[in-house]
Parts: sequence; structure tokens; C-alpha cells
Amino acid sequence: MLKFSYCNATDLNQALVQCRFAGSFGPLSSRRRSPRAAVSCSRSNLTPIQAVLSCQQQVGSDPVESELGSLADRLRLGGLTEDGLSYKEKFIIRCYEVGINKTATIETIANLLQEVGGNHAQSVGFSRDGFATSPTMRKLHLIWVTARMHIEVYKYPAWSDVIEIETWCQNEGRIGTRRDWILKDVATGEVIGRATSKWVMMNEDTRRLQKVSDDVKEEYLVFCPREPRLAFPEENNKSLKKISKLEDPVQYSRLGLMVSFPDLSNKCVFVESLMFI
Repeated sequence: MLKFSYCNATDLNQALVQCRFAGSFGPLSSRRRSPRAAVSCSRSNLTPIQAVLSCQQQVGSDPVESELGSLADRLRLGGLTEDGLSYKEKFIIRCYEVGINKTATIETIANLLQEVGGNHAQSVGFSRDGFATSPTMRKLHLIWVTARMHIEVYKYPAWSDVIEIETWCQNEGRIGTRRDWILKDVATGEVIGRATSKWVMMNEDTRRLQKVSDDVKEEYLVFCPREPRLAFPEENNKSLKKISKLEDPVQYSRLGLMVSFPDLSNKCVFVESLMFI
């Protein structure tokens, strides 16, 4: 399990390259500060990703680190990949996360995707209480909102199965960013699902959409794959298609029909909305 340190600096890139760490935050949580746990990382010749991986190794070898580490950090089965450009985490499917057929519901899958995305952002130093916002975003009162999400599940994991979810981000033009996921069955290595989403930037005070500035891009692009990497690389794949509009009047209709929970569970999900995180 990879562990990191909290960087006491306003600029993320500067913080990752040259900063002084006090305590450790792992992929989560703020800790009480201890002078014994201070680790100095000053390597201006390293890239931000190299600095993160280098400094996490320093902190991981600190004997005081285990004393300061939270229970959640020690139990979490996740961390950045070796190149630092994606994040992987393993999960055990619990009994309360399955439906009547003893397999995980689509709600469970969606919740785990959001959990992994948030943990990824925190693992590279982005805000915990700011929901993956960068220093510049917090300064300007900007937040990310989901504009579009597409999830495909090929095999639903059963109760007590262990799955691994990998996620990564990449640029999506001037108006947003993209996050993709790959879900695998740990026992077999089989890909059991894929997902993609688009995130746009919004001012939390005015509730108006805003273009992603170069300052914000510089803070997160260093953690994105250098070449485009898509969870759905196929041409004309379903994730690119919009939900077709219903014809009015429709051929068949029924008034007063109530949708039940089983009608919504264990189906492929295609969401086009504006959803706050």
C-alpha cells in the first residue's frame, strides 16, 4: 500500500517538487503534526510524479509513520501505479451491497467508482474536504460536476468477491476533463466492467459553468497519461452515443406505472445529467 505526506504549500506543483512535509496523510485524512515525522523533500530536478513517489518512499520508511497512520490508511488496498498516472484499489463486495440475486447492484458499482476517483485525487495531494479540487480551484471557488457518465458491466461481482478498479484522468478540451475506469475480477483477472465520465468546472458561488484555465490544467495534467487512454477505445462504441429521444406520441403507453427498485438494478447505466460531487 502506497502512503504519502501532506504538503504544506499553496501551489501543488511546487509542493510536489520542493516542500517540507509534516506528518503523513496517505490517500486520506489530516493528521496531528509531529516534528519527528517531518520529512524534507527538495529535489528540483524531479518531475511532480517522481517527487510524489520519492517522498512517499521516504515517509513509508519513517518508523514514526506507523504511529501517525490512521486505521483507514492501513486498511485501504489502493495506491498509485508505478508510473503515477493511474490509481488502483481493491474492494470486497459486502452483503449489504448486493441485491436479491447476491450480486452487486449498479448503485454499488457507481459508488465504488466515485470512491476510487476521490481516493485517486487525494493520493496526489488534492483536497479531501474540497472533493478533489486543486489549490487554484479552491482559491477561485471552483468545483467539478459530472456532466455525463456511461457504465457498462459485463459480469456483476457476487457477495465476497474481490474486485480491482483502476482509474485515470485526462484532458477533455477547454470545458472539462475526463475520468475512465476499468473493473477486474481479482481472482480471474477478467475485465468485468468499464466506465467513462466527463466533468465540467463550475463556480460554486454563481453556479455557472466556467472554462478550465491553464493554471488549473497545469495542476492536474502532470498526473494524466501522456497519450490518450480510453476505457472504451472502440470506434462507434456505446459510450459515445446519446440517449435517443422518445417519439411523441409513442406507439405504446401506460399511465400510472410505478418503477420499482429491481427495475433499476443490474442494468447498464448511461447517465446524462449535471450532478454535484
